[in-house]
Amino acid sequence: MEIRRLRLLEGARQATGTAVIIDVFRAFTTAAFVMANGAERIIPVAGIDEAFRLRELHPSWIIMGEQHGEPIPGFDYGNSPADVEHIDFTGRTVVQRTSSGTQGIILARDADEVLLGSFVIAEATANYLRLRKSDTVSLVSMGWEGRYDAIEDELCAEYIEARIRGEKPDFEEMRARIRASSQGAKFFDPGQSHFRERDFYLAMSLDRFGYALKVVRGDLPFLARA
Repeated sequence: MEIRRLRLLEGARQATGTAVIIDVFRAFTTAAFVMANGAERIIPVAGIDEAFRLRELHPSWIIMGEQHGEPIPGFDYGNSPADVEHIDFTGRTVVQRTSSGTQGIILARDADEVLLGSFVIAEATANYLRLRKSDTVSLVSMGWEGRYDAIEDELCAEYIEARIRGEKPDFEEMRARIRASSQGAKFFDPGQSHFRERDFYLAMSLDRFGYALKVVRGDLPFLARA
């Protein structure tokens, strides 16, 4: 198995084989909580207008996400696992738009298969990849807005790669590095209230869920448990 490490929007475009699009803060942490709380599917979209258009067509659908890290007016939820951790999504369809994670999904057109990556589903994702035995695995760290490297996504890629290889990385050391970084610090900054402290702790709850998430392709691609 060849494991490739790619980055940002261009990395998603370059992804081949089985791609893992990684967005720890916060898209694919939030998506994992939504699925754990019973959602039937999550539909990733690139644009805000697209999300609103889908809800116009399907008024019962829920829309969530962010732009530049901030909640989008008119959306039901932002991009915060703390907002959704206790919400019952049983049987619901959720549309998700984010600045990094969902953009990476849309751009990974050359990949044979697309998975989602975050710490809360890291072990399940690594297990899926080991069993899948793809010739190529592309680990794509999406970073901040898909344009700037972010330590949490880089370390999540490192963690998943190590677990694929049967190694046991030091997650506590990784978490400490993330907390000390500017990406971690913003969740403790009163001046950035849309980044909630609980979001940090939920995103760092390693292997909270025992399933991977993958993209089911079709006319309207959606996320489902793998």
